[in-house]
Amino acid sequence: MRLVSPRKVHADQADIDTPLVRELVAVQFPQWAALPLEPVESGGLVNAIYRLGSDLSVRLPLRPSITDMVQREQAKLAALAPFLPVAIPSVEAIGSPTDAFPGEWSVHRWFTGRHPSHDVLADPRGLATDLAAFVDAFRRIDLPDRPPAYPGERRTRAPMVEIDSSTRKAIGELDGLIDTRAALASWEESLAAPSDGCEVWVHSDLTPSNLLVSAEGRLTAVLDFETCGVGDPACDLFPVWHLLPVNVRDEFRAALDVDDATWLRGRGRVLSQALIVWAYQKDTNPAMGNYARHVIGEVLAAPR
Repeated sequence: MRLVSPRKVHADQADIDTPLVRELVAVQFPQWAALPLEPVESGGLVNAIYRLGSDLSVRLPLRPSITDMVQREQAKLAALAPFLPVAIPSVEAIGSPTDAFPGEWSVHRWFTGRHPSHDVLADPRGLATDLAAFVDAFRRIDLPDRPPAYPGERRTRAPMVEIDSSTRKAIGELDGLIDTRAALASWEESLAAPSDGCEVWVHSDLTPSNLLVSAEGRLTAVLDFETCGVGDPACDLFPVWHLLPVNVRDEFRAALDVDDATWLRGRGRVLSQALIVWAYQKDTNPAMGNYARHVIGEVLAAPR
């Protein structure tokens, strides 16, 4: 991964830099104080990430909170790991809020690998197989604690209605940059796709920045489980339009036995996310904007 200085992506973002992180680590975890510390390039909107030595990373929420979010994440990751076919993060330590950083933060185990890119896939078919196996394993999880995915959404039999207004707003804000008529038609087709109300465990954010692959192009780890939980199985179809070439999408779909309505809802969810991200980040985060633009193009190029 290429190392760079962190940048502001939210107006209310905390001031996070290397001296601050070094001080937090030195005071609260002196056993790691002497390890090298460098910021890690990330297009994410939730955490600043620093590499600590060769085996650890430090994650600090861009919008710090005094809630027990990090502790809940630690428990959730430990519970999920035995069920999944590839590595997922483990929280090695939880840092306490301070005057300089008023929120919990965490130290994770570092994973080697690189984020996949749709235009540089060493083994598209192998990656599709690995992703389908991960999604299938996730769907089969049976744990007594069943937190909702996308906790801000209400539990309804029309699970996409909650994001309808924000999606339409983003389409309007991108007028002149995309084919808004085609985007709206695609969105309305997905919005109308029925749901039987069946819910399964979903990661809910299988975007390239949350995946790591080997040099051979196979999936080695999945990151960022903040919004994972029980929800619409369509939530985990994102890789179809983010990464997979057209000639292997049907194989991914067949491996997961995805029906037409779920496929349409998946297409709508990934379109909605891409529209909102591009509208929000087009002037401040070019990397995220480029990915969003690619996804929108893939969705609108698909036959309806």
